[in-house]
Order: sequence, then structure tokens, then C-alpha cells
Amino acid sequence: MSQQKRVRVRFAPSPTGPLHIGGVRTALYNYLFAKKMDGDFILRIEDTDSNRFVPGAEDYIIDALDWLGIKFDEGVGIGGDFAPYRQSERKEIYKKYVDQLLTAEKAYISFDTPEELDEKRKEINNFQYDASTRLQMRNSLTLSQDEVTKSITNGENYVVRFKIEPGEDVLVNDMIRGEVRINSSVLDDKVLYKSADQLPTYHLANIVDDHLMEISHVIRGEEWLPSAPLHILLYRAFGWEDSMPAFAHLPLLLKPDGKGKLSKRDGDRLGFPVFPCDWIDPNSGDRSSGYREAGYFREAVVNFLALLGWHPGTDQEIFSMKDLVESFSLERCSKSGAKFDFEKGKWFNHQYMQLKSESELTDLFIHELKEKHICTENKMILPDFSGKKACVSKEYISKVISLIKERANFINELWDQSIFFFERPETYNEKSVQKYWKENTSILMSELIDILEDLSNYNDGVRMEETVVKWITEKEYKMGAVMNAFRVSLVGEAKGPHIFDIVTLLGKEETIFRVKKAIKALK
Repeated sequence: MSQQKRVRVRFAPSPTGPLHIGGVRTALYNYLFAKKMDGDFILRIEDTDSNRFVPGAEDYIIDALDWLGIKFDEGVGIGGDFAPYRQSERKEIYKKYVDQLLTAEKAYISFDTPEELDEKRKEINNFQYDASTRLQMRNSLTLSQDEVTKSITNGENYVVRFKIEPGEDVLVNDMIRGEVRINSSVLDDKVLYKSADQLPTYHLANIVDDHLMEISHVIRGEEWLPSAPLHILLYRAFGWEDSMPAFAHLPLLLKPDGKGKLSKRDGDRLGFPVFPCDWIDPNSGDRSSGYREAGYFREAVVNFLALLGWHPGTDQEIFSMKDLVESFSLERCSKSGAKFDFEKGKWFNHQYMQLKSESELTDLFIHELKEKHICTENKMILPDFSGKKACVSKEYISKVISLIKERANFINELWDQSIFFFERPETYNEKSVQKYWKENTSILMSELIDILEDLSNYNDGVRMEETVVKWITEKEYKMGAVMNAFRVSLVGEAKGPHIFDIVTLLGKEETIFRVKKAIKALK
């Protein structure tokens, strides 16, 4: 490959279902490499396997990558100089190259039926259609030209197979794994074309498109490494050695526990998504959860995935997309698989949540508050609890978030951490009551009400705390006996941020109301 050749990489998924998170990582690494090298990133849809096509899968792939901010320079839905980018629309292009291989006797026509192939598998252990068995089969190597022509004329289905010559060492220079040497004798004569649907298989279409679209680097999953020798031999068969792309095979994403590749079953079993967005199966109607709907920030998902199989060479963990582009290199990708630590994914989401401003989080949280029927149209800073549900201002919500966001990993966890800021406690946690509400607690709380009544400035939490602590000390009460019961009164249980931060936000009237309510309920 010429040193001057422009870097062009492609992500080429098949629309056979939702995009697995491993596929997302492959797309991300292609994107980062292309942007790092000031190159082009192409989206190609490889839909030649008509039997496995799933309606809606292509749109899902495009939507998921768009949500994650993995942008393409050309491809399906965008266009470009090498259109079309959907393989099912390139039938005529592939037929030309099938004929070229047949003319050069680099490929041959095979008429074996599925039943005949099954019989041969029963007859020969570990049967493989290759140089050792091809002359036992019904193909253009064993039939006369007249027989071949007659079979085709009569409409008999056939496939075109690549003719692998045995005994040749094929060297794959992998940018991640170094030199990988595989002998051609272990390869079978792969099917390149099927007359039944007049479409090529992945192996031919992939090579032809990579060549015609001037792809400079093929960055894909480790599972495709066994195909690399075949693809190299196809490049040679076409005489395209000078335009052969560089290969890089990424490590697998592994199960969080045990051995093996990460699967949807692992996500279902351990309770985490393995898809970027929710997917609804068009046949069964079953819904599979995605990171977007589960409340993950896209920046967190990208950051998390980037570090599964790649290391920056430093202790840095938080990377913006810009940071990733600047730091990324294929040389720092691991050869071994990466354990999918879904708890670490939550940690990343927590980090990005803390980096967001209260204003951003308020806009996100308001949607959930409205679903809880909380009015967010209040013009006053203090909440209005006069109705069945509180009415609050955006400024109030922002202050609530500033107190609780460190306790949450996701936007949808903010409600559980802050419900008492928006609803008066109707019940009191039994364990908290047993532990903190004693025989004389109602007397202590009644005295506290007198102190709270005399306080004038509820905006100064420090001064309020000093006054209450002074009263407790002078009375020789136990600090915990007062403060924990006070918290149960306001919150309904022994949780929440600093007690006087709660008081400051609720205001004088609501604070005293809740303490009186608790005395009455727990007397």
C-alpha cells in the first residue's frame, strides 16, 4: 500500500438485528483512527444475506451510531463518490467480478444440493469442500462443459466457489497482532456467489467493495481473523496486491464472569444492556434494553467502550471524543480480550453526571418530574406544597440537584434521592422510626419547633445550624437524638443530604409543618 494513499476506513454491518455493543466499539475505533489520520469514515451496509435480513435493523444501526456521535463522511443515507453503499444495490457490479474469476479459472461452479452436502458430511468426518474433496462433488471441475451449460439453462441452482490451491503459506501482517501465518490447506473453497438470489456472499462483496471504495485499512473484530488469508488470496486472484488494505483485528469483548464472548444472554442474566438503544424484535415484539433508554450519557458509553481493548499509556480515564481522537492508536490496542465490566460503565456515567452543570441536569430531570405530576411552573424560589403535588421552580430543582447528584449514577435515580423535596412524607420508614423516634422524641421536636419559629433567616443554613446546636448543647440533649428525629420528620427516613441544606430549600413554613405532622403521626 502506498504511503501517500489517503486513509479510508469503513464500518460494514449486516442488517440482521440490533447492533451489538461489540459492533459499536468496532465502529468507534474505525472512527477514531480515521479522524486521527485526517481520513474518511464510510458506512456500508452488507445486506447480501437475504435470508437473515431483519426489517428495521438498518435504521436502528444508523440511529444508534448517530446518538453516540459516531459520524460518517460518506455512506448509506449520506451518499458519496462511491455510491451505492448498500450491497443489495450493487448486484451488477459483483457479477462482473464473479465472471472474471471463472474466466481465469480461479473459481468454479458447483451444483451440489444441500442434501448432497449433508450426505458427504456423514460420509467424511469434518468434511470440508476443498482441494481434497472437490473432485468428488458435482461441479464444473468434474462435469463437462455441456453438462454445466445444460444445468444452468435448465434453471438449476448453483454457487460459485473460490478455488483454493493447497500448501501455500499466507502471511497476514496485522497492525495489532503482528505477523499471522496460515497455510492455505486449512481453508475451504468458500462460496462467493449464489444463483438463487443472484447475490454474492460476504467474502466476495467485501473484497470488491473495499477495492472499489479505495479502503486503506480494514479494522474489524477478532472473529474475522480466519477470513483474512482468504481475502488476501482473493486480492491476489484479481491482481490487486498493490491496493490491498492493511488489516487490524480487534480483541473480543468478553463476558463479565467466566469465559467466552459477551452475549445478550449475559446482559439479561446480569442486568445490563448489550445494545446501544432499545430494540423491539419485529417478529416477536420482545424489547431488548439499550444504553440510551437506560439513562446512560452517550459520552460515558463512548468513553467506556474506548477503554475496552485500548489503553492510552497513561492513568487518564475520562476522555472526550476530541481527546480520544488525539490519543488513539491501533498500536495500543490489546491482543487479548477485554472483560466487559458493566459496573465500570455505571462509574463512567456517574463521572459524566458530575461534570454536567445543574442547568443541564435540571432540563433532563424536569421530564421525569412532569411524569410524577410535579408542577414546574412555580415563579417563587420556595416550593408550593398547597396542592396535592408540589409546584416548584427550575431554580429550586437546580438547587436540589446540586445537593444530591453525587449520590446518583443516572438521571432516573435522582427521584428516589430527592422525592422528599417534592412530596411531603405520607409514611415513615419503620426501621428509622424504631431507631430514632423514642418516648421523649415528640417533646424534643416540639421544643425544636419553638427554636425554628424564632429563626428569621432561612437562607443562612450555617447560622441556623449554629443556633440549633447551641440549644441542644445548652439543654444537654444528645445531638443524634434530635438531629436524626428531625431528619425523619422532614424526609420520612434517615437519608438525604445535610439536614440544614434541606431546611434551607424547604423554607420555614414547610419545615415546621413537617415536624408538626411527624409529631402527630408518630406520637
